Amino acid sequence: GLKLYLNCAFYFHQRSSYLSIRWLATPKMHVARGGPLVDTPNLADLLQRDGVKLEVVPEKKGILFLKHVEYKLFSKHYKLPVIRRYSDFSVLHTLLLQKFIYRMVPPLPSKHRDCVEGRCRALQRFMTLVIRHPILSVDELVKVFMTASSVDVQVKLREVFKRAGDEYMTCPLATHVKGYIPDDIQSQAEASREFICNMHSSFQKLRDVTERMSQRTRENSADLLMFGKDLRALGSDASQPPQVAILHPSWKEHRQSLHGLSEEFRVLADKAVIQGAREEEDVVEKLSIFLDLLQSYKDLCDRHKNGIFLEHQRSLQRRRAEPLTDLLENPESRLRQQENAIVTMELRSYFSLFCLHQETQLILTYLPLTTNILAAFIQSQIQGHQEVVPGFLQTRCLAVVILVI
Repeated sequence: GLKLYLNCAFYFHQRSSYLSIRWLATPKMHVARGGPLVDTPNLADLLQRDGVKLEVVPEKKGILFLKHVEYKLFSKHYKLPVIRRYSDFSVLHTLLLQKFIYRMVPPLPSKHRDCVEGRCRALQRFMTLVIRHPILSVDELVKVFMTASSVDVQVKLREVFKRAGDEYMTCPLATHVKGYIPDDIQSQAEASREFICNMHSSFQKLRDVTERMSQRTRENSADLLMFGKDLRALGSDASQPPQVAILHPSWKEHRQSLHGLSEEFRVLADKAVIQGAREEEDVVEKLSIFLDLLQSYKDLCDRHKNGIFLEHQRSLQRRRAEPLTDLLENPESRLRQQENAIVTMELRSYFSLFCLHQETQLILTYLPLTTNILAAFIQSQIQGHQEVVPGFLQTRCLAVVILVI
């Protein structure tokens, strides 16, 4: 009734209009005409959500042999930077999975990654996707993580989870979603899973290629710098040439020109460094965060297919197969408990399908991001070549002058 309507209105107002609540007034409204299965934020709204910045604190903390890395986490919304350890992120990830088992929870990077900077970037991608998610981002767990002191953040996170329970227990429409699920939602979910898995495989290959390109750009920078140093060494060589070279007095001028030419290669090396960093930030990182998003959807589908749905079915079968003797001891109470348990598991199954369908819509909203990434890649290549062409033209002019001497 009215109370349910108001509860749902407050719930979704907190979640930045992730879903429209107008469908509640007409419970049998067809899905295609609008409602919780189609109303999602557009891509621009998702990308403009509160950004986070993660940096490695320069000095490791702790006693010898037990030192740990700390990260400074800053959010535009919460404004106050906080210090976090990897274990804090791990606790947040675990609790998000427990509370939002029916949602896309971004993957957490391994603690044993060799590169601290690489792990820092992966943790930033994790937090970025959490903040962009319309449901996860406004949850109390995230608020505590972004504001609590570093000393007791893990304790507070666990306290919040114990008070609230999982999403099914806190969502006011959890028991009312059956009428809004398409009849063919299982086949839709399987088709979406296959589509996203194929896309993940393709984009993983693209990310690997762009990583190699970025690495080659950085290696090219090192080669150009070494080339310039060798020219400088050759031009700075003050040793006397052999007697036969006296017949070629222009060597002195050539040597001075080679010294000047080395500076041009240093400039080219600097530009290659900038290009490598640009490729890493504008292309590789964008592909990586998109891959993390696809991976979170794959993980959700796997949980649903191999864990959640099967567990619900097994629980229902166990309840329905209870011996008759158990019911005879206290028939009314036992029967009521059995019926309540069966109804709860059925409602949870419907709610899990409802959430899966919502998350499918959400990830489909992100798909146009692929063209943005492609455009960033093309622009990066254009800009990189435009920046080095003048340098090579200048180098060619100097080389021509040397030949004329």
